[in-house]
Amino acid sequence: MTYDNTLKYLVEQYPEDFIRYLLASETRDIQILKTELNQEPIRADSVTFLQTANQILHLEFQTLPASTPPLPLRMLDYWVRLYRQYNCDIEQVVIFLKPTTSEAVFVNEFTTRNTTHRYRVIRIWEQDPEPLMLSPGLLPLATLARTDSPQSLLQQVAVQVSMIEEAATKQSISVCTQLLAGLVFEPELIRQFLRREDMRESTIYQEILQEGLQEGREQGIEQGIEQGRQSELRLVMRLLTRRLGSINSQLQSRLQELSLAQLEDLGEVLLDFASEADLMNWLNTIES
Repeated sequence: MTYDNTLKYLVEQYPEDFIRYLLASETRDIQILKTELNQEPIRADSVTFLQTANQILHLEFQTLPASTPPLPLRMLDYWVRLYRQYNCDIEQVVIFLKPTTSEAVFVNEFTTRNTTHRYRVIRIWEQDPEPLMLSPGLLPLATLARTDSPQSLLQQVAVQVSMIEEAATKQSISVCTQLLAGLVFEPELIRQFLRREDMRESTIYQEILQEGLQEGREQGIEQGIEQGRQSELRLVMRLLTRRLGSINSQLQSRLQELSLAQLEDLGEVLLDFASEADLMNWLNTIES
């Protein structure tokens, strides 16, 4: 989660750097879109809208290739939702951060019987670090780029960070560099080249940390609600079985879809049921 929030910060603070690197385009008329898309909410790591070009640059950063649902299906889902909402050209780029031999990092399309959807894939460990070291917003990613001497690369990036003139910018980029470098370097080596004090002193580190904690709390709340729903479902199923006998699989599937509030309502009325037909009528009522 720390890596997600670090990269979200970099993209939102330095969108021109990412646009220049990924689209070879120069523009300053940029709007950062909200990452929650309509319909059933899903969150994209970064959605950047280029107003002048009538184009959306959608970035997905992946530490590991494993994803639920699978990443190709997610990219199609993102594209459909974005296109429906904004009706413009969409450039999607998945950037894998951590070296792996998994075949999943070479997949750049979703394919099913009558649908094919393609997107760009960048394996950052295969990329030339030089272009990444030209812009402050990309410097942290340079630590993950291609090299025959990782320690020398980390040192070069640290030198570039030290040359940033504006103190607050230097501190923020140093923090982001240390956080991303942690994907491939040992902490002791990172401390040799970058000031650890920047972490404690940096407001951006605290912002990233607090955002990560907040997301964790939100996920914890969601998990708690789901656990409560599952407990209520098990109780309702036991009561229904005792009242009506075995429940057929079709009705069980419909019960699985009920919300916690609906399950609580069902728990209050199920003692009035005399047969499965009563249960089916109740389900039809709440779904109508």
